Amino acid sequence: MPDRCPECGAPQLEDRTCQEDFHTLLGWETEYAGYGDVHHLTVLSYHLQHPSLYSAEGLTFAKGLLVDFLEKGKSPQDVRRESKGKVNSGKRSWKIRGKPGSHGSYDHPVEWTMTAADVARAEHFRFIESVRTWAESILRALRSSNNL
Repeated sequence: MPDRCPECGAPQLEDRTCQEDFHTLLGWETEYAGYGDVHHLTVLSYHLQHPSLYSAEGLTFAKGLLVDFLEKGKSPQDVRRESKGKVNSGKRSWKIRGKPGSHGSYDHPVEWTMTAADVARAEHFRFIESVRTWAESILRALRSSNNL
């Protein structure tokens, strides 16, 4: 296993992959009351740091979601209501998920200051705060790298 994630650059500590850390976070969301309140940020943050999981159009949409949640203060319910027509699989002409040979990527290198590994290794009772801090760090990194 590489020392670092080839996509986000996170150190692969204790032979754990980013995906395993992500699954730990999702597990905490179901195990602890209230942790699911930041599910939208957990999933979005992980995927933004692994842009090949998105199509090019999906990545653009996801970056907009991050801005909507963090800067515009929109709730997941607001976003669902507003984007229902844009993301309805029967109506949209673009794919959300990436696939080999057709996936999202950033125009400029991004230096992430926080990853899923940092949230997974933090004290879990700080989960909600850690996820919000992680999402905010992604927004800053995308802006400072001119990818947003």
